[in-house]
Amino acid sequence: MNLRMRITFDEKDYTYIVLTKGITKETTAIQINLNDQEYQLACNLKGDWDVVDAPENDHSGLLKAIGRNIKLRYRL
Repeated sequence: MNLRMRITFDEKDYTYIVLTKGITKETTAIQINLNDQEYQLACNLKGDWDVVDAPENDHSGLLKAIGRNIKLRYRL
């Protein structure tokens, strides 16, 4: 079972699915599904989660907010 999560960004509600199972502090990449499109988030040197290989105009602010939300949820 994949974990569905919600986030409000720019006064709009979004639902995304965390596809990666067993997320721990040692996890280096997380797969998510947003609007039927899969993205991979990777932890950078600062400890923030960024999107890997995403087009420039493709929800970059929303995906950064999702990365922060996952970081807080899993205490990464």
